[in-house]
Amino acid sequence: MAETTLRSIADLVAQGLVSEEETTRLDAVAERYAIALTPTVRALIDPTDPHDPIAAQYIPSSAELIDHPAERLDPIGDHPHSPVEGIVHRYPDRVLLKLVHVCPVYCRFCFRREMVGPQGDGNLAGERLKSALDYIAANTGIWEVILTGGDPLILSPRRLRDVSERLSAMDHVKVLRIHTRVPAVDPERITAVMVEALTLSGKSVILALHANHPRELTPDVRAACRRLIAGGVLLVSQSVLLKGVNDDADTLTALMRGFVETGVKPYYLHHPDMAPGTGHFRLSIADGQALMRELRTRISGICIPHYILDLPGGHGKVALGEDAVRDLGDGRYAIRDRKGEEHVYP
Repeated sequence: MAETTLRSIADLVAQGLVSEEETTRLDAVAERYAIALTPTVRALIDPTDPHDPIAAQYIPSSAELIDHPAERLDPIGDHPHSPVEGIVHRYPDRVLLKLVHVCPVYCRFCFRREMVGPQGDGNLAGERLKSALDYIAANTGIWEVILTGGDPLILSPRRLRDVSERLSAMDHVKVLRIHTRVPAVDPERITAVMVEALTLSGKSVILALHANHPRELTPDVRAACRRLIAGGVLLVSQSVLLKGVNDDADTLTALMRGFVETGVKPYYLHHPDMAPGTGHFRLSIADGQALMRELRTRISGICIPHYILDLPGGHGKVALGEDAVRDLGDGRYAIRDRKGEEHVYP
């Protein structure tokens, strides 16, 4: 089993994850998009299963070279809403702070795949970081700062402590949110020192854990989540609805229950973004809505995430839940229940 992160097609061949015959096709993918699988991820993959849902998320496919006309290099419109480098200010009360553009793993469906990786947009440091933090300090309507990237928890606790301390001096910033894969793909990085660095600011700290399949919630991952919770971090989830990975009610039920059992509140289930070369992961919105209806018949409301679409072009997130209310025009409403049946409400 791998003891270091796998970063090339040759590494994947050596681990028996792809065949020698595939290397020519996959080398072309690797030239365009970064590869990284941590030992934790490698241990979850069954190389004998051609439809392994963990492998599908991380091992390159020649399908990534197929671009569709609707796909965009910047699918959710980060760049038009970036007033200074490292900041995305799309909503009035919150900003993204993109500290780093590398990740411990590279998801094959990543919506920022054109920006992340060793050849990506680089890290935010020095005067560039100062400019981004100055922007937050000057805009007192910013209530929440969201650390993203790349994956901010790939940084050292020292770097994270520095940012946390600088944000702590801004009275108007009340919430620090971190979007990350790290607890699920490299749980040993979640040390007491890391947790202290994140919570030093005195702000409310929320960590959005990205996982897409229940097999990712291993005992080590759950233990890492418990360390964060014990340190005062509130955990919520984010997942992407992916064809061939989690697009069935059984898998989503197990995933959402697994989150809740781990102390993670299900938050977002993203419809796949229009990132280049990701068409093989996308399913229709109608299929996603049908899955959400099925979930509501199976599991507790505490397990139900928001099914959302980040509109292309930077127009923001839209809930994809079906409208359950129809105005009948005479003071009465037709309300659709979780089984799709309508009832008149006076």
